[in-house]
Amino acid sequence: MKTNSTRATTWQRFRRNPSAMFGAIILFLFILIAILGYSITPDKTRNADQQSVEIQAMPPGYSQMFLAIQNNNRPQPWYWPVTGKLLSKRLIPINSYSVRNDSLYFQQYVDADTSFAASIPYKANGNITILQKKYLLGTDGFGRDMLSRLMIGARVSLSVGLIAVFISLFIGVFLGAISGYYRGRIDAVVMWLINVTWSIPTLLLVFALTLALGKGFWQIFIAVGLTMWVNVARLVRGQVLAMSELEFIQASKVLGVSNMRIIFRHILPNILGPILVIATANFAAAIIIEAGLSFLGIGVQPPVPSWGLMIKENYNFIITQHPMLALLPGIAIMLLVLSVNLVGNGLRDAMDVRSGK
Repeated sequence: MKTNSTRATTWQRFRRNPSAMFGAIILFLFILIAILGYSITPDKTRNADQQSVEIQAMPPGYSQMFLAIQNNNRPQPWYWPVTGKLLSKRLIPINSYSVRNDSLYFQQYVDADTSFAASIPYKANGNITILQKKYLLGTDGFGRDMLSRLMIGARVSLSVGLIAVFISLFIGVFLGAISGYYRGRIDAVVMWLINVTWSIPTLLLVFALTLALGKGFWQIFIAVGLTMWVNVARLVRGQVLAMSELEFIQASKVLGVSNMRIIFRHILPNILGPILVIATANFAAAIIIEAGLSFLGIGVQPPVPSWGLMIKENYNFIITQHPMLALLPGIAIMLLVLSVNLVGNGLRDAMDVRSGK
């Protein structure tokens, strides 16, 4: 009953924080988009990689007619909402078409000022269909749907944040807890390891781990996570050192309660607030580091739609015609990082029993 009362009080405090609720709503929307994935994206192909180079860098709201030619009849996997559909259609942009004498005549679109006439054999209910597609956020430099790329890119950012935080918490909380509780030689060894890792610039350490593990989707997640445990370990060590001197911890030792039970049942639950704050900070930092690595070309590799990679592919449009192609993924990164930080700060305040609010 006491636990339920504590949870209810925490939720009431969190709910009364308008900035925390705003962050929670934004974060929930990003998570929902990531979970639903290809089932809600306009481009349902794997990695949202349906390219039409004739319509590259088109503005938001652009609409185009296509001649869709079925390349193969392979069945789509039942799990396509998770991985995306196999590319089975070739899209030819056209301006107009007509059907005469079992042939389809059309004006193939080349650019805004150029088109040419062409024709192909056609029969009703065949492998050729006419599509009208609207690109709500325009197209990128390869003619891909910008909205779909942004939506699938949310998966990459949330995944790297979650995995990096999990790795950093698993290593940092364990090492920090045993270092602060047992002290002595264990503390000296852990602090030496922390100081050595701390002395290496984070970006250089990520570079080294990426080169050692290789470029790829999972490698970058592990590399980022292995560089972020130091902050967690230092924070947990300091909190455990302070908690170990409190009377109820000393009483537990006198009563013969095991060390592991004291650490995991009495100390760590009481420092959950600071841990949540550093976890959300690491979550946000992991998103930014992954975006930076992808922008430099050593993170997630094409055609996976990483927000950092999207900025790299479209940043030259900032000084030419459509700056939003590079600004949109940057805005998405900013909103996700802001929402995570707002939620983390809100949880810290809601779980702080000393605030009296």
